Amino acid sequence: MTTSDSMIVFDRALVRRRRDRAVPEFNDHSFLFDEIAERLADRLEDVRRSFPTALDLGCHDGAMGRVLAGRKGIERLVACDLSPEFARAARGIAADEEFLPFAPASFDLAVSNLSLHWVNDLPGALTQIRQTLKPDGFFCAAMLGGETLFELRRCLYEAEMEASGGVSPRVSPFAEIKDAGSLLQRAGFALPVVDSDTLTVTYSDAFALMRELRGMGETNTVLARRKVPATRGLLFDAARRYAELYAEPDGRIPVTFQVLYLAAWAPHESQQQPLKPGSGETPLGQALKGH
Repeated sequence: MTTSDSMIVFDRALVRRRRDRAVPEFNDHSFLFDEIAERLADRLEDVRRSFPTALDLGCHDGAMGRVLAGRKGIERLVACDLSPEFARAARGIAADEEFLPFAPASFDLAVSNLSLHWVNDLPGALTQIRQTLKPDGFFCAAMLGGETLFELRRCLYEAEMEASGGVSPRVSPFAEIKDAGSLLQRAGFALPVVDSDTLTVTYSDAFALMRELRGMGETNTVLARRKVPATRGLLFDAARRYAELYAEPDGRIPVTFQVLYLAAWAPHESQQQPLKPGSGETPLGQALKGH
């Protein structure tokens, strides 16, 4: 499967290097991954099925695997990550979500915890995930949504516009919830469900937030970004604007993380199917008389 040039937004090699770099101190910055792993596992508890074979896609340090241990009838879990260092930490394998190395119909379950927002060809990646699932296999994922870091994005935009009269991408773009369901359908999934949570975290200042993002391995990898680092003046101006616009009474700044949750099934003949047009047994006129 190839990815067209028009769909190449992120520098995947840079994503890998930044994840590798984050590994040694990741435990100090992994709160969001740990929290969302718990929330994904709670959602899986609502599914009345067991999943003997499972895939943890974009595993980071293995938080999802730790939460799922001993649950949902999982007998074998394969963890993989774009970062070889994270894969090693999670006792998994290095694998790219855009070029999955697994045979068709290998898994009963595929989960992904805050990794898919770095994928260039998301429809293609979702199609490959669906193909790795057995018929009636389940897919459950969390990814960052479009409202994530909107405060930081605004402040960097305004600071750069004032300093240079133009802007470059300083914060990576994220998917919108309105698009997620159609992406699942386009990838061939059945019965897709999409919803979202918004988490607000506070930091002492914008520099503490930037250090956290670096520690998460979640800093900007957009190909169109400026390749030279932001100047100290630009960063200090953005931090000042952040405090002026958003600081709470205690001086701390709020940071928004919007998390999109995607759930869907690999198609199977046993699943509920919509009726074909014209197949209803009650004429429309007769049905309307009752209203």
